[in-house]
Amino acid sequence: MKVFSLVLLTLLLATLWTGSQGVSLRSSYSTCCYKDMFIRKKILASNIQSYQKTPSHCSHRAVRVELLNGKKFCVDPEERWFQRYQRQKKSTSAST
Repeated sequence: MKVFSLVLLTLLLATLWTGSQGVSLRSSYSTCCYKDMFIRKKILASNIQSYQKTPSHCSHRAVRVELLNGKKFCVDPEERWFQRYQRQKKSTSAST
């Protein structure tokens, strides 16, 4: 009975540890953008809540844009409309 309890406890702990490791791996790579995740159309500046560059370990250089409604999209940072948006944001924050 003691051996069975020990085996059961070991399996439970192994499962919990493996699950927590999987979450941490997914969360670090969930910020990456892949080819099919990019949006090509212009997003209105008034709809953008925030944006963040993807980490350097990602295969595609991108910016993750979060809208006011909570949706997130991947944008090419070289897109002309996004470049204008960034300049506008910087000039607005510099003047306040």
